[in-house]
Amino acid sequence: MKRLWTPAWIVRHVAMVVLVVGFLGLGWWQLSRAAGGNPISWGYAVEWPVFAGFVVFVWWREIRQELRGPETPSPAAGTTGSSATAEPTQLAVRRPIRVSRTAATKPDSDDPELTAYNRYLRWLTDNPGARPGDYPG
Repeated sequence: MKRLWTPAWIVRHVAMVVLVVGFLGLGWWQLSRAAGGNPISWGYAVEWPVFAGFVVFVWWREIRQELRGPETPSPAAGTTGSSATAEPTQLAVRRPIRVSRTAATKPDSDDPELTAYNRYLRWLTDNPGARPGDYPG
C-alpha cells in the first residue's frame, strides 16, 4: 500500500476527488436547470455523473494495476550472469513483426489477359509504395 502514497499517487487521488466532485456538481447544476424548463439540460444532467463514474473507473483500474505489478524488479531479471553493473530490465511495448510472404508460383493460364493481370498484381505486391499508374507494363 506504500506504493499508493507516493507524491505522484497523491496527485492522482486529489485529481480524482476534484474531478468527481466537480462532475457531480455540474450534474446537479444541469438537473436544476432542467427542472427550471431547459429540456436540453436533461441530457447533460445524465452525462456529468457518467463522466464522474468513468473517472472512478479509471482510477480504480490504475490502482489495481499498480498493486498487481512488482514492487521492485526481481534480482534474476535485473542481472545478467556475473555483471555487477547490470541495469534492471524494463517492460516495453513490442511492435508487431511484418512477415513477407512469397506467392506460390503457379503456371500461367492460357488466357493472356489473366496472365497480364496477374503480372500487374505481382508488380503491385513487389512495389508496395508504387501507385497503379506507375506500372511499366
